[in-house]
Amino acid sequence: MKTGFKALLVIFAVLLLDQSLKFWIKTNMYLGEEYKLFDWFYIHFTENEGMAFGLTFGGEYGKLILSLFRIIAVCFIALYLNRLINNKAPFGFIISISLILAGALGNIIDSAFYGMIFSDSVHQVATLFPPGGGYTGFLKGKVVDMLYFPVYQGYLADWIPFWGGNYFIFFQPVFNLADSAITTGVFMILLFQKRYFK
Repeated sequence: MKTGFKALLVIFAVLLLDQSLKFWIKTNMYLGEEYKLFDWFYIHFTENEGMAFGLTFGGEYGKLILSLFRIIAVCFIALYLNRLINNKAPFGFIISISLILAGALGNIIDSAFYGMIFSDSVHQVATLFPPGGGYTGFLKGKVVDMLYFPVYQGYLADWIPFWGGNYFIFFQPVFNLADSAITTGVFMILLFQKRYFK
């Protein structure tokens, strides 16, 4: 099996899993609903504007600029991946970049199309292709997040500087499979950089 085909397979698998889970969340849960699977693992439906940890950037125009920037970034990543494959770069590095590309594409799909094909999820389960149209226009949709891992919840000891005595949750951010793919790709590059960049 050729390296390029393996890279495409990784990208397709990540996109399929990511979008399947997001579709299920949108069509079966309302915003803020959660299922407790374990004490340390919840499926918690939330949406964000597309930046890490739910941050926003400059309102509606900021959202549009952010979406366009991500599309341009994905194009450059795709060109870079193609160059790596043609130059027979280390296989692990190619898979790392494939994971990053797949994750970025997964979140761009949400931003680009979910606002047009889904109704709002506030206090209701979203409808796919609602009669009156979606909740917003092209490139203005929200990214669906659902993976929540509150591994530790409790009050920190008073002797800890700055945070002592405060209630603390680790790990608090809610994320999705696309975010996980990007994080995995980045960590692979950091861990194996000496092997990848000889």
